[in-house]
Amino acid sequence: MKRFGIDIDGTVTSPESLLPHINEYFQLNLSLQDITQYELTEVLNISPQTFGKWFKEAEPTIYKESPLAPGAKTILDQWKEKYELYFISARSSDLFQITRDWFDRQDLMYHHIELIGSHDKISTAKKHNVDIFFEDKHDNAVAISEELSIPVLLFNTPYNQNPIPDGVIRVNDWREADAWVQNWLQNQS
Repeated sequence: MKRFGIDIDGTVTSPESLLPHINEYFQLNLSLQDITQYELTEVLNISPQTFGKWFKEAEPTIYKESPLAPGAKTILDQWKEKYELYFISARSSDLFQITRDWFDRQDLMYHHIELIGSHDKISTAKKHNVDIFFEDKHDNAVAISEELSIPVLLFNTPYNQNPIPDGVIRVNDWREADAWVQNWLQNQS
């Protein structure tokens, strides 16, 4: 059975999840199109210290209230019986209960959730022997693909537009991801 490594934030959750919280707290009016870099402090022109302090306090609420990415539940529900779903996130491990509760509220099935507290997902993906990875952070997608020689589907957002190598496949939504996966699996057999 194939094992899928899946990022949570910006992949399973909507890439817009943070925006209402950022807009409210910093009194901005940003849309996803304004977020052209993953490193938000540069886009927002806010010091990393100020942003980091706010984010640490806001994180539990943001994760509790994050909406699902369009189509994620439909596709993940189709996959749950056929593949092992391993959710690997940069969230810190002290947010495990909030994360699990969110999965339960969304009625999303998982085989494993691992919160590693860092963006370096290579060793975790390797440890769990994932066959494919799903990500929204450009440099993570490239590193995982190159280091593990597995396909990585990069969910297209304004903040991940740098060029991609062959092993990284840009998809616009979960339907496209599923179509690519089905084609990939057919070519494997």
